[in-house]
Formats: sequence, C-alpha cells, structure tokens
Amino acid sequence: MQKQQPQLSFWQLWTVSFGFLGVQFGFALQNANASRILTDLGADLHSLSLFWLVAPIMGLLVQPIVGAASDRTWNRLGRRRPFILAGAIAAAIGMYLMPNASLVVAFIAPMIFGVLMLALMDASFNVCFQPFRALVSDMVPPQQRNSGYSIQSLLINVGAVIGSILPFVLTNVVGLENTAEAGKVAPSVVWAFYIGATVLLGSVLWTVFRTKEYKPKDYYSYKGLDATKMEAELALKKSLKTKLSEFFKLVWTMPDTMRQLAVVQFFSWFALFIMWVYTTPAITQHIWGVEVKWFDPDYLSSVDVPASIVAAKGAAGDWVGILFAGYSLFAAVFSVFLAKLADKIGRKVVYASSLFIGGLSYISFMLFEDLTPTTVNLLITEVTVPFGAVLLMLPMIGIGIAWAAILAMPYAMLAGSLPANKTGVYMGIFNFTIAMPQIICGLTAGFILSNVFDNNAVYIIVVAGVSMLLAGFAVFGVKEHVQVTES
Repeated sequence: MQKQQPQLSFWQLWTVSFGFLGVQFGFALQNANASRILTDLGADLHSLSLFWLVAPIMGLLVQPIVGAASDRTWNRLGRRRPFILAGAIAAAIGMYLMPNASLVVAFIAPMIFGVLMLALMDASFNVCFQPFRALVSDMVPPQQRNSGYSIQSLLINVGAVIGSILPFVLTNVVGLENTAEAGKVAPSVVWAFYIGATVLLGSVLWTVFRTKEYKPKDYYSYKGLDATKMEAELALKKSLKTKLSEFFKLVWTMPDTMRQLAVVQFFSWFALFIMWVYTTPAITQHIWGVEVKWFDPDYLSSVDVPASIVAAKGAAGDWVGILFAGYSLFAAVFSVFLAKLADKIGRKVVYASSLFIGGLSYISFMLFEDLTPTTVNLLITEVTVPFGAVLLMLPMIGIGIAWAAILAMPYAMLAGSLPANKTGVYMGIFNFTIAMPQIICGLTAGFILSNVFDNNAVYIIVVAGVSMLLAGFAVFGVKEHVQVTES
C-alpha cells in the first residue's frame, strides 16, 4: 500500500538544496574566469571553445554513471549523499590547484595542467549536481515540486552571484592585483578560487549531514514501489554487458517528455555555452575597444603588449564577473516568484516566455557600444568603466530570467514522467541534453567566430540569442505527464 510522502517544512526544503549554493559558487567562478585563465596561460580565441569542451564531455561521461550508481546505493550515509560528498571534495581539490598551473611548469606545460584541472573540476561538479537533482526529486513530494526546485534555483543563483563577483571584490575592495604576467594567473583570481573551494565544501557538508534520506522501505512506499521486488533487483549481480544493454534501452525508451525537452535543452545550452566562453572577449573588444589582434597569441608573442591593453583586459575580465553576478542576482529574485507563476499560468508559458526574454537580451548586446568613461558606485567600491559596460546590465535582467527558468522548469516538468526507481539514471541521461549541445557548440563556435565573424566575438553572442529564441518556441512542443511509479 502506498503511503503519503510527508510534506517538508520550508527549512527542510532549504537544507536539501543548500549544498547547491557552494557547488554553484565554484561553477560560477569557473564560468566567469576559465576563459580568462586559459587565455592568460596561452589559449587563442579559436581554440578557446575546444578547451571548454572538457566541461560537457565530463558531464556526458560522469552523470549517467553516477545516476545509475546512486539509484542502486543504500548505505549508512544514504543514497545520494555519498556521491555529493565525494564530488565536493574532488571539486575543491581542482579549484585549489587550477589557478596554480604556472607552478608546475617544470613538470608539465601550464596550459595542459590548467585543462586537466578544469577536467577534474567539471567531473567533480557533475558528480555533485546529478545526485543533488535526484535528492530533491527523492525528498520533495509532488505537490511541493515547484517550490522545491524554485528554492534550488534561488540558492544556485545566490552562490553564482557571490562566486561571479568575488575576483572583482578582491581587486577593488581588498586590493589584490587583477592583471597577470605572461603564463600566470592574476592573484585576485587565485584567491577567489581558494575561497570558492572552501565555501563549496562547507555548504555541501551542511546538506550531507543535516539531510536525512528516507530508509529504503519508506522510500519505496512513498513512491509506490514494491519493496520486495526492488530489493531483489538491487541484489541481482549483472555483467557489464547487461548493464550497458539496459542503459541503452533506457535511452531508447526515454519518456516522451524527456525527448521533447531535449530539443528545448539543445538550443538553451548552446546559447549558454557561447555566453560562458565568449562574453569576456566580446565585451573586451566591443565595450573596451581592444582590437582583435590583441587576442592572437602569435601576434602577442611578437610585440611588447602595452600596459593599457593589459589593464583593459583585466578590467573587462573583472566586469564580466559583475555581469554574471548581475544575471545570477536577477535569476535569484525571479526564482522567488517562479513557483507561484508556474502554478498560476502554467510551467510552459513561464518557461517559453523566459527563454524569449533571454534571447532578445543576448541580441541586444550589439546596441551597447559606448566607450565614454563612467564612474559607477557599486556600494562596496567605485569603479570607472565604459558607459556601454554599465548599460549591459540591462540585458543581464533578461538573461537572469531565462537562467532561473532553465534551472527549474525542465526538472519540474520532467520529474513527474520518470519512474521513481530509475530517477537517478534518467536524470543522468537527461544531462545528455545539456552536454551534447555544449559539445556541438564547442566544435563549431570557434570555427564560426574565426571564419564568419573574423574573431569579432560580439557577433557570436547574437548567435546565442537566436538559439535561445528557438528554445522558447520548442517549449510549446513539450507534453507533461503525471507521476509514473514503476517501469
């Protein structure tokens, strides 16, 4: 007999997702600074997206494996929590090491070491993210699902705000240097990664030790599963061939809702990948007026780089952190209203509208090309930047709205269509819809940028806007279903 899953208090909902704050803190630091670190270590614009392929490839490989493993795990620490904890520890190690790539030059090229640490961080973030998604699905009853995923989105964006703005704060408030010598990383970025790793570990430990997962018997009862059948299935030893066969069968027979959401996800994450990789060079060129040649490693190696170019790159890199913090802040605010809007007018309307707003916001980057120096009071400090950089905060509002919806709506729409006994592996499979568009973008965006746009990076941001608009249209092809108990 199926038992009613208990409602969670606000603070229980909060605690279940609190670790997301730290994981996203680290992820935001990576998103805002990985391109900056890699270019400081010697990457050119054409190859930049190829280096970023590490992230989606790690997600493609790690999440389905971790999802399937967590579905079959029951131990003293729980079902999902062992993976969340292990991922957080590994991610913190990567964050401590990546900005110190220049210290290992005697053993390995700094660029190669930086990419290896990026791979470690991304693999570890994925080990955390997938079980976290499944944990929320496990613990939150269907009637609280919009609220649960909205709180998750809020915490993710709070972490992203702090992580994005941290290098700027360390430069303009603490006084750390934001420029880097050739082959090295700016001190403000190095210390930001140290702090991020510490926050990541602390927040994950809070969730791991303050969230009590259901015992197998209770979980099966709440999800309408046959406990005897499930225990027999978990005890069954299967060969690798059988496991792979079952996995590919799940992929082939995925729920229609997941298949339809995959189209939305493709265009959404294609756009996001472009933003994370190319916002820094885009605004450095378009807003700070730095010519394309100053992003060519061959040219840079043949001349003495003027101090003004070094300063402009450092200032633009810091401002990207402010912009990314801006869209994360707006996403956090929108997340507060997301659940009520979805309950009132429907998830599909909210989701599609948010993506349309985000797409138009990307395209509007073209409108802001004013190099007039302007002093901005950011409460914690004052900074002088081109006026166009200030105006770019306007599209960040729309991008934040889209980001909040992307973090919450697909999972809220998907959760009701998944078999409860395979939530983890299906959430891992669903990550294909995040990883594959990024891989395709990584393989094509650099070619498009260099061969179509002559390395003028602002135009590739417009491509991101068109992609996001297509994602909005695709939402209307998604059909939601009621909760499935068993497959």
